[in-house]
Amino acid sequence: MLSGVLIHEQRAGAIPDIVQAPVPFAEVDGRLHLRFETRSASEKTTLRVLDQRPPLRVVRAFACDDGGALVHLHNVSGGVLGGDRLEFQVEVAADARAQITTTGATRLYRCRDGAPAAVQQSLIEVGHGGLLEYVPDPLLPFAGSRYRQHTRVELAAGAGLFWWEILAPGREARGECFGYDELELSFALRAEGRPIAYERARLLPHERALDSLARFGPYTHFASFYICRVGQPSAQWLALETRLAALAQELTTPGDVLWGATTLPAHGLSVRGLSRSGRAISLGLPIFWDVAKQELYGQPAAPPRKVQ
Repeated sequence: MLSGVLIHEQRAGAIPDIVQAPVPFAEVDGRLHLRFETRSASEKTTLRVLDQRPPLRVVRAFACDDGGALVHLHNVSGGVLGGDRLEFQVEVAADARAQITTTGATRLYRCRDGAPAAVQQSLIEVGHGGLLEYVPDPLLPFAGSRYRQHTRVELAAGAGLFWWEILAPGREARGECFGYDELELSFALRAEGRPIAYERARLLPHERALDSLARFGPYTHFASFYICRVGQPSAQWLALETRLAALAQELTTPGDVLWGATTLPAHGLSVRGLSRSGRAISLGLPIFWDVAKQELYGQPAAPPRKVQ
């Protein structure tokens, strides 16, 4: 598509003007609907792609050592553009095991003038005894981007979840730290039909400085990690909270990186991190993941291998 159209307008007795005509932006309705299923807990999980519309795409599933399936999410346009409307739906059937990651950071591109914010709606359902490990790379909002992401997760009895989100400040090498216009993230988590967690953040860096002590303070990177297994006794969650809180204290270096862990009302806990660098976040999260996975499933966490 051309970035603009030059219109020459001739008026009697006047020097011709060159007028930049507005170019309509291309709205994209992308959709990806995945279903992971297995015949029994002892058999391997398989992937069914129920719907797939660009720019969202998966190529194939890879077998995991525990019988689960690993999928890499692709955005064939290279990132999220202003005006994009994306729908992401995942079903993990009873006893199935799924691991989902991305091929790299999710780039949120600058919105063109007149383009609405990009929006992604996600619905995640994990069936009885199923397990979903969602461990993507960071969100990377470019200067001038506007993005809204709304996620709902439904867990059935016995379902497990390891779900993290990482937020970077932008392209720091280009001086774009907190240069985006708007970023809205909401996350709702329900277990057996009852809400156990809800969070919503709307960041407007040009209106409310994010380096305020009421927001990020001196830190630039943020991580949120939910760990759940429905039906586990509260005593186990309190014990795991104690272990992860001690680990958080070990990994914390005030002024560089902060970590904390707390239980949810039932069925899980959350870990939060703030850091001056993405490296500290990317190193810390797998440590929490591994400790929690071994406690809840008796298995080590297996970070996904990456593909391009």
